[in-house]
Amino acid sequence: MTSTDILRDRAHDRALAFHALHVPGRPLVLPNAWDLASARLVEDAGAAAVATTSAGLAWALGAADGDRLDRGRALAVVADVAAAVRVPVSADIESGYAADPDGVAETVRAVLAAGAVGVNIEDALHGGGGLRPVAEQAERIAAARAAADGAGVPLFVNARIDTFLQGAGGVDETLERAAAFRAAGADGVFVPGVVEPGTVKLLVDGVDGPLNVMAGPGAPAVAELAALGVARVSVGSAVAQAAHALVHRAARELLEAGTYGTLAGGLDYGRLNGLLSVEG
Repeated sequence: MTSTDILRDRAHDRALAFHALHVPGRPLVLPNAWDLASARLVEDAGAAAVATTSAGLAWALGAADGDRLDRGRALAVVADVAAAVRVPVSADIESGYAADPDGVAETVRAVLAAGAVGVNIEDALHGGGGLRPVAEQAERIAAARAAADGAGVPLFVNARIDTFLQGAGGVDETLERAAAFRAAGADGVFVPGVVEPGTVKLLVDGVDGPLNVMAGPGAPAVAELAALGVARVSVGSAVAQAAHALVHRAARELLEAGTYGTLAGGLDYGRLNGLLSVEG
């Protein structure tokens, strides 16, 4: 067996393990990370997997979110994350870092090479473009599926549907898209922008596959979402936003008041330094 075969088999097994974490009623909970340090911290907190946030990752690289970051820079961070943790990694690749299905397939092959075993692929067109037509997005998902299958890795393809997030449709439109994307090869469906229990339940019942919702302040607790049958709960860029808010508050307090209260409660220097000194 060659080293390539060994790496493929490891990726195959890790992908299957990641699939198995998506259980309706016992959801996979993902505090999204954006760099090596945040990934290590998320793993150390007990997460069963690490998922990146495209927004947090872009901000850390000095770019805005919304398909403005190039594939190479984004996936270099994914590779760092995957090498730094022992749990499965899923990469938020926005709309695929590509203009066409062939480009999406190329991105997926690069994702696998980086060591991730899951992806989010969104159907939004940024810059006020609304959503991609269903058939066009289905082709992009099918290309991702084919690329992963060709590599021999059962990549978890999470089809993000932005109907609610962009105000472009309700339950019926979302379920129509979900059915098409599942038929194209998506393993799960991600519908950010909706946490109202009644609507979440309609989506759980109507989607043929595991449903991912994006939670945050004001959303039902994980236990309530679990009771509705949700299979995956993530928080998108919320952890990154909270971290950056702390930086801003601490800087303002120091510069304006000359005091240090915001800095209280930080992680112990030795513990953090030790955690980030461990080889992945």
